Amino acid sequence: MTADETSGTSSAAFFDLDRTIIGGSSVFVLGWVAYRNGMMTTRQLVKDASSAVAFKFAGASDEKSAGVRDQVLSSVEGVEVAELRVLGDDILDRLLDSVQRESRGLIDLHHEAGRDTYIVSASPIEVIEDFAMEMGMTGALGTVSEIVEGTYTGELAEPFCYGPGKVIAMEKVARERGYDLSRCYAYTDSISDLPMLESVGYPVAVNPDRKLETIARARAWPIIEFNRTTKLVVKNTTAGVGAAALATGTYFLGRRHGRTALFGP
Repeated sequence: MTADETSGTSSAAFFDLDRTIIGGSSVFVLGWVAYRNGMMTTRQLVKDASSAVAFKFAGASDEKSAGVRDQVLSSVEGVEVAELRVLGDDILDRLLDSVQRESRGLIDLHHEAGRDTYIVSASPIEVIEDFAMEMGMTGALGTVSEIVEGTYTGELAEPFCYGPGKVIAMEKVARERGYDLSRCYAYTDSISDLPMLESVGYPVAVNPDRKLETIARARAWPIIEFNRTTKLVVKNTTAGVGAAALATGTYFLGRRHGRTALFGP
């Protein structure tokens, strides 16, 4: 987990990475670059590709937590830290090419409101920390793998940044930076991140899988979807979602009104 050491705000916005900021799987990006550089076999690449496709269309679930963890750890097991850093520019370029313009707009809105922004992802921290910096975000919270004599062992050095593990990372940075999580925002697509959404005062479902969409509707959380039309879509939810989701949409309709409603606290 990495973050800047100082903060001038008591509020932050936390963004999941896969299918939220980017359109696909960051772990598959790592695998593809490793394959292109002779660090992964075709069989391994096909396996990762299958996992990425299944995740893209079905989303992750708590039952798949061990599999996600093993995929992340195996992607760097036996790799020297120096080797991964050599691949860094190629990985970064591919991730930046995958950024969804709507998510870029949401991040910019939080920056304009003076709010810190973080990526929170199960992907290796080394993969996402430079990406977060390039995006102009405050920091990144990711999976920290054990390193022995300059080589990844395939074991965890900190709690796995997935499901409840994301909340552990968010709570840690909140203590360090003085954030009030009840004034913070979280954006994600997957039911596996329900703990992440429940830990903040302003949860938002982005491109949600079916289970998350059902819960978001029941709890009147904002639901936003990318790539279904030429502009961001804000779905209606039960119990009157209020100004939050509507204000999100105004940014992509000319940023006319509603910023205070969504980004005021």
